[in-house]
Amino acid sequence: MTQSEAKVIALTYELREGGPEGNLLEAVNKDQPVEFLFGAGRLNQSFENNVKDLDTGQPFEFLIEADNAYGQVNEKAIVELPKSIFVIDGKLAEDLLVEGNTINMEDQEGNPHRGKILEIGEEKVKMDFNHPLAGMDLHFRGEVINRRKPTTDEVKQGYVKPE
Repeated sequence: MTQSEAKVIALTYELREGGPEGNLLEAVNKDQPVEFLFGAGRLNQSFENNVKDLDTGQPFEFLIEADNAYGQVNEKAIVELPKSIFVIDGKLAEDLLVEGNTINMEDQEGNPHRGKILEIGEEKVKMDFNHPLAGMDLHFRGEVINRRKPTTDEVKQGYVKPE
């Protein structure tokens, strides 16, 4: 990405599951808009494509189908792990082992993964390592609050520097 191609876009939005009347997943208001460096690869490409040509003050509304968002639910990412891996300093980490909790873990190569606890059994813990939005069509409605040229440092670093 070159300095001339780059832009910083600030926007507000509501994110809903499936469509305009779907379950509200996230809301970002004008007091704390999302600001991102377009083209840095930090956001979903479909999302960026839908807002790239919008001007300040322009509203938007679009749907990103699951396959173009976080993909479909991968059944192979739902696994049963031995309860013994949740033993820390000789004691079962019961404060972590709560159904519905999302916890940070590492695989055998040290790669980080976030997993949601689905079920706790006598010997095993069933976890889902899919992205929380996997399998969902995502509906966005919002407004571009600001567009500006990024600083040279922002382009080099690939993200917007907080003020």
